[in-house]
Amino acid sequence: MDNVIAISIAVLCVVAILAAIILYLVAKKFKVEEDPRIDQVTELLPGANCGGCGFAGCRNFAESCVKSLEGKFCNVGGPDVMNKIAEILGGQVSAATPKVAVVRCAGSLDCRPKINNFEGAQSCAVVASTYGGETGCSFGCIGLGDCVEACSFGGVSINPITGLAQINESVCTACGACVKACPKGIIELRNKANKYRKVYVSCVNKDKGAVAKKACSSACIGCGKCAKVCTFEAITVENNVAYIDFNKCKMCRKCVEQCPTGAIKEENFPPRKPKEENPALNMPSQADKIPQNNNPEPTNIEVLDKNSEQLNNSKPM
Repeated sequence: MDNVIAISIAVLCVVAILAAIILYLVAKKFKVEEDPRIDQVTELLPGANCGGCGFAGCRNFAESCVKSLEGKFCNVGGPDVMNKIAEILGGQVSAATPKVAVVRCAGSLDCRPKINNFEGAQSCAVVASTYGGETGCSFGCIGLGDCVEACSFGGVSINPITGLAQINESVCTACGACVKACPKGIIELRNKANKYRKVYVSCVNKDKGAVAKKACSSACIGCGKCAKVCTFEAITVENNVAYIDFNKCKMCRKCVEQCPTGAIKEENFPPRKPKEENPALNMPSQADKIPQNNNPEPTNIEVLDKNSEQLNNSKPM
């Protein structure tokens, strides 16, 4: 009996050794050589795996960079990281326009009061898939913070006063995680202008004007006044809502003054200067320039009347 057990163990050991040898030879035969630069590039990347570059993760992005740097840019690492990657790979990085996330909804609790209360799972995705939301507007920010959880950099928070998502622009890396997390599609990546200045339509409500205005006092009613005043053709009105193309917008802000509901927002601009009165309106007219004679000379008729009066008084009684 002992011999049988010993023989079985020996056979199993031989089979295991043979299998190991075969696996080693197969691995050696079909071994895929990996470019060592992939590891070097991966070490330079921030490791956020946010997907803002359009790839599944940082390593996947590094593998693509090794093949070609054309069109590649890490929003989190920025130009400094990309320049270091270019030095390793011996290529050039095309400068990318910095971007920042923007929440296109101004439907605060004052503008968009609640009409019911949701007591289910506190998730924007759940609410969006279940029903329209707690307000009369089914397009606006739900405010339960899916975007907050998605952001790895603390760049998004929920304003306790307005109940809306807000972006910390100094922290935002434009990774796009919040954009993907928002089930309403109200968060957008826009070009980062000087001092974070921007002009945008803070509404995505596609209902007709009267319906949208009833649901939210700050909604875009699609009147088209903004598009008419824009000389750069940066504004279009489709599906009852206006949109400002940030690539064409010159931030003249004429559209802000024309919007009747305040749906177009201007942020981080200096206060507007008070409008000066037109000097031409305050200039005296030609009639005012004629000097006024307080003691006018008597006319011929007045002189004759006066002489006649003197003759009558000189006649004897």
